[in-house]
Amino acid sequence: MELRQLQYFVHVAKIQHVTKAAEELHVAQSAVSRQIHRLEEELGVRLFMQRGRNVQLTPVGQLFLKRAEGILEDLDRAVNEIHEFLDPEVGEIRLGFPHSLGIHLIPQVIAEFRAKHPNVKFRFKQGMFASLIRDVIEAEVDLAFISPLPDKNDHVCGEIVLTENLFAILPANHPLANEEEIDLYQLKDDTFVLFSSGYSLRPIVWEACRAAGFVPRIGFEGEETDTIRGLVAAGMGVSLLPEMALSHTSPFMPAIVKLKEPGVTRTIALIRRAGEKPSRVVRLFHDFLIAYFREQYRPR
Repeated sequence: MELRQLQYFVHVAKIQHVTKAAEELHVAQSAVSRQIHRLEEELGVRLFMQRGRNVQLTPVGQLFLKRAEGILEDLDRAVNEIHEFLDPEVGEIRLGFPHSLGIHLIPQVIAEFRAKHPNVKFRFKQGMFASLIRDVIEAEVDLAFISPLPDKNDHVCGEIVLTENLFAILPANHPLANEEEIDLYQLKDDTFVLFSSGYSLRPIVWEACRAAGFVPRIGFEGEETDTIRGLVAAGMGVSLLPEMALSHTSPFMPAIVKLKEPGVTRTIALIRRAGEKPSRVVRLFHDFLIAYFREQYRPR
């Protein structure tokens, strides 16, 4: 079995058309057909069946595709690791993070890192708490920012890199909009705009309200900080958002009011797969992040 056969097989399986696959691979159609035929002969099964001008995977072909893709991905990863071993300045880093960090923090840290290491490439993936943990465990990403730090999970490890305050955001015409700071309990009669289930900020706000002595009445839900902020600015209710999500201003902004002590905070952690030695370029970026947060967010 040759590597070329696997590459041709996977490409045809994805496109479901031998001629188009050959064109994309810049080889003759006969060469693609011949390699797939040889692969089928070696395996002793049919991997494709004809469907008009297209081809379709047989059940055993579908099974083989999963394994073949895994083999090619492992090979690519091995080649990248060799390149990174020779020169960590030319590797790739796959980074996961929640939507709320994509406005300010992620662009900022990437810009700082690439100023020193301009040839390192990045691949980004946004997600919710559970999906980010899954992406780390399944090696979809190398590192992930997450809130809060997962506890009692043997498959990931990490450390808290940042603790930030949450602020009350109110419609501009709200009676408390001009106050310098308020108690969270003062919002007990208001309708809240919260993140949808699965987003880590939702339970933080929910538990903060319960600790303040009331259960928040939810009027609207959203999935991004811009949506929450916009709905509040439009007078749909009140909410709490982290300071980082409020650093980007726009003409349509809610009032931002500080919460009295003890206030409400969230922690942001950096996690990775437990028990695995990361590549040199990932270690380089990881160490940069730890040093960056210690310097930028240390108590003054």
